Amino acid sequence: MNEFQRVLDADELADPGKTLVEVDGEMIALFHIGGEFFALDDVCTHDGGPLADGELVGHTIACPRHGAKFDVRSGGALTMPAVRATRAHRVKVADGGVWVAVGEPPASASIGGAAASSSSAPSTSAATEQSAASVSPSASAETPASTAAPAAPEPQPAAEVSGPLSEERVREMLKDVKDPELFVNIVDLGLIYGVTFTDAEEAGKQRVSVDMTMTSPACPAGPQLIADTKRVVSGHPEVADVEVRIVMDPPWTPERMTDEARDQLGIF
Repeated sequence: MNEFQRVLDADELADPGKTLVEVDGEMIALFHIGGEFFALDDVCTHDGGPLADGELVGHTIACPRHGAKFDVRSGGALTMPAVRATRAHRVKVADGGVWVAVGEPPASASIGGAAASSSSAPSTSAATEQSAASVSPSASAETPASTAAPAAPEPQPAAEVSGPLSEERVREMLKDVKDPELFVNIVDLGLIYGVTFTDAEEAGKQRVSVDMTMTSPACPAGPQLIADTKRVVSGHPEVADVEVRIVMDPPWTPERMTDEARDQLGIF
């Protein structure tokens, strides 16, 4: 069992309030809500954003980068774009101070959120395997439990397009391209910054340049989104070539999403 370490005096942190503390060389977000203290890794599992800098509402902390929300009692991921929990740690109040034991799960670790865990947050497939492993032998004999994670959607052939080539037409075509983790199209996500055209050597054809951003600089879906964008746009008969330019300035924020995307992701 990891030892508790005193991080601050109990009266130092307002209620409600949050602060950043260091325990055993790790940065921990500490929360004070309703007379209770809670501790999480100061890491959003979507792209590493600092949770201690986010907005605290009730027992929910929102990542300041892309709006993913977590339950401070358990670390559970409550909304997209986060799909994995961040670690929660045991906290106690003694001798007028707040003490944190890094790596020790709190009693509230089962409260709310996807994939809540006291250790490094499991992937969706790991959670599925754990659930399948808990099925009784008789139940599994009747209905075999699947341990495979849901597969990302297979790329579909470019949709049949009609009408003259324009930015509006290209944006409509790009609604066929969906983020493989969020299952929302890249137009409604607000990833498309601009579309431009230049004449190609072949008469009646255009070269299309798409300025696209990512929800984070290290987005693992980036290569797939670029490939799908080229595939879909090149399906128009007036397109000779497609260039995708990644633009990170200005950075993407949840405010760029349409209302439809926000509803899908549970971001209000």
